[in-house]
Amino acid sequence: MTADLIEPIVHPANDPVHPLNRTGDAATSRNATMRAERRKSLLLRLWIGTGLFFMVLPGTVLGFNNLLAISAHHGLGALAPAWIQAHGAAQVFGWIGSFVLGIGFYSQPLTRANRGRLPVVCWTLWTAGLVLHWLAAAYLWLWRSTLPLSGALQFAAILLFLHAARQHKLPEDEAALPGAKPHRKSIEPWMQTVLVSNAALLVALGINLVESVRLAVQGAGPAIPHDLDQSFLVLLGWGFLAPLVWGFSARWLPIFLGVAPARGRLLQLAVVLDLGGVVLGMAHLTKLMTPLVTVAAILVAIAMRVFEASERPAKTIGLHRSFPVFLRIAYMWSIAAALVGIWAACGDAHGGLWGGSRHALTVGFAAMMVMTVGPRILPHFAGVRGIWSRGLMFATLSLLLAGCTLRVSMEPLAYEGFWTMGWKLLPLSGCLELSAVVLFALQIILTFALEPSIFATTS
Repeated sequence: MTADLIEPIVHPANDPVHPLNRTGDAATSRNATMRAERRKSLLLRLWIGTGLFFMVLPGTVLGFNNLLAISAHHGLGALAPAWIQAHGAAQVFGWIGSFVLGIGFYSQPLTRANRGRLPVVCWTLWTAGLVLHWLAAAYLWLWRSTLPLSGALQFAAILLFLHAARQHKLPEDEAALPGAKPHRKSIEPWMQTVLVSNAALLVALGINLVESVRLAVQGAGPAIPHDLDQSFLVLLGWGFLAPLVWGFSARWLPIFLGVAPARGRLLQLAVVLDLGGVVLGMAHLTKLMTPLVTVAAILVAIAMRVFEASERPAKTIGLHRSFPVFLRIAYMWSIAAALVGIWAACGDAHGGLWGGSRHALTVGFAAMMVMTVGPRILPHFAGVRGIWSRGLMFATLSLLLAGCTLRVSMEPLAYEGFWTMGWKLLPLSGCLELSAVVLFALQIILTFALEPSIFATTS
């Protein structure tokens, strides 16, 4: 899907040999292509803007407030579980989910589904569901009605997205012999991994819907019970986020890092191990889960050749030269998250080790990959020539790395009672990460608003 647009990075509206620019009258066809691509780019900006909103306000600002309360009271007792869960939902569904759906719609070929109202309807349902969930979980606003309604809206949105994605058929191989019937190409390992992630997202939203209805009918509040919440976090972390990043990395990283193509069979083996770990983790067999996901994380890094020497210069045009360094650091965080998970499965008493493991995965790995690769691909998809500031990109990633390092190292020490000074340092980690998030949002907003548009020069 999206990876097909990465190399070479030439926007279809600016590509004279694009198929849609070669049919019929050249000028008419080119104008039609431009209008269609401009509409898709504007819709992508809408999705990205939604993701940035939930990333900054309900996501990071709410998370920072949570961290201040936790640090002040030396534990989770002062916070309602629903308040904490609202923060997580805003980050995973509001930020990453919106980015995924937006890029997914943009990358689909022009069909009747995505030429019409379906993408706008999908965005409306998704955004309304996110807002209602935030109001229900964080502020208890009519939660017995708004909570199940939010779950239904988000589930309907993902079904619409998958319906539109079904229009994207694999290209056919040319017939080997004259007159032979062509056959469709097999799904590549990177796309298989992305599909696994999409399936996990669908399952997660289905569970969310069912549990929202149950809570509305029987529950005393909008918070998911602790045991189910732990299973849900495993599904979101190692079932959705990790395969999502692995899949697109397998397609993009060889280009971005200048390394050889990914080892497809090794990636497939890693995904199978990861899925086995997710099933075990959701069954609360964490001592069996954590070794599997650790092996999977290591195998993925090997399959992706993340730590191998580059065969050709990395693709850093328009970006800060530290771009490949932060890509590799992100993969180090994925392995660290799995290793801390092994420690947590064996000795966590107060949630600090599990919290550190999840933070290393969601912020150190997933968020760092988004903030590293995002400035490379989002301007192109949105019809903009490049990012606003390379220096701002470096500052964003440096702050995120510093904040995540401090958070993951201090959380186990503070929560588990190894070093009480950790409670005083945890808010500093939140300040650093909040600054990184704000700078990333500022970078994308200024890029969309101030950088030259492709469409302005091709009209």
